[in-house]
Amino acid sequence: MIGNVIDWIGAPVIIAAVKVVIVFLVLLVVTMLVIWFERRVLAFMQSRHGPNRHGPFGLGQTLADGIKLFFKEDFRPKNADRWAYAIAPVAAMVPSFLAFAVIPIGDHITIGDRRVDFLVSDLNIGLLYFLAMGSIGVYGVVLAGWASGSKYPLLGGVRSTAQLISYEIALGLSLVPIVLVTGSLSTKTIVAAQAGTIGDVTVFDGIPLLQQVQGLFSFVPNWYIWSQWPAFLIFLIAGIAETNRAPFDLPEAETELVAGFHTEYSGIRFAMFFLGEYIHVVAISAMAVTLFFGGWHGPVFGVVEWLWPLVWFTLKVLFFVYLFVWVRATLPRFRYDRLMWLGWKRLIPGALIWILATAIVNTQGIHRNIRLGVFGLLFLAVVVWMWRGDPRLGLIKPVTRSRVREVPSGNL
Repeated sequence: MIGNVIDWIGAPVIIAAVKVVIVFLVLLVVTMLVIWFERRVLAFMQSRHGPNRHGPFGLGQTLADGIKLFFKEDFRPKNADRWAYAIAPVAAMVPSFLAFAVIPIGDHITIGDRRVDFLVSDLNIGLLYFLAMGSIGVYGVVLAGWASGSKYPLLGGVRSTAQLISYEIALGLSLVPIVLVTGSLSTKTIVAAQAGTIGDVTVFDGIPLLQQVQGLFSFVPNWYIWSQWPAFLIFLIAGIAETNRAPFDLPEAETELVAGFHTEYSGIRFAMFFLGEYIHVVAISAMAVTLFFGGWHGPVFGVVEWLWPLVWFTLKVLFFVYLFVWVRATLPRFRYDRLMWLGWKRLIPGALIWILATAIVNTQGIHRNIRLGVFGLLFLAVVVWMWRGDPRLGLIKPVTRSRVREVPSGNL
């Protein structure tokens, strides 16, 4: 009976459905762990204890908070748009789950005579799909701000719109050099292209001095971070901005907008916004690992060989989640004009120049020395442009004692 049902539905459909359910459940658990991890790391950096009461190491605190929000009273403001107000949390949460469909978290296992990849769907336009999910997720923030019927959420939604336009462009442009190098939009192909070590590739061919030391790189993994680190920096900065994390958390700036776009939300709807935000943080971290740090590639030992790629991928993602927390604890929130300046005047021009440099290096028919020379010049241009400060700051004159009008003490 069961065999007939499997034959009627089809094994590929059943495997895909099982993958979706597993990814959904794992992401729910991962979200709770990430929230606990962030609270513990922030407490350590600020000389506090953090959650330590419920469960081992305070792990039960996040679960308790989720249960509390689930049963908390829900309300809708009188001036809110009924349907848009209800749809906004779902629109902010669901795309974060869907973004994981194209992220390979491991190699594969064999069940019977069937190969099962640790990937929900190997789309040939995987990177475009990932960018689309990130763009759709911000519409939930915009809807929440507009539908709440209050000025502070509306300002948060407007800020989110401008921030999306600014940094989504930079995020998309930072992926173009990877596509030029691999010739594919498939994340599975991109991970496969980073297998092996630098000593196995032909990057040193034609350069006698480097050919002599090529053996020293036989242990260095062939990750794109070595050749595409400007694209990685742009991707990382734009990714932090797209997830509305500090120092780019202007849509929910509590010192100006009470709580920003989610001011009028409570209970489970409020929890859905933060669920989507934290899953998006994990998604950006996982995509950074996939594109620049070899994905799941790493040393594989003889015991349970299919498990080691999952372990290496998890450790790499954990490093980037820690980086998100570290940045939040370290950097103050950007001023809004500085946010726009960084996106439009530094990241986007730098990404365009780096695309040109990558395209020249990967163009066949041009002499190697010419390609390397142009690449070096454009590389220096990107570095100088990215690290060059805002010229408007030079126009600000420091306040000196002679410019300060002294007020007699009797007039205070």
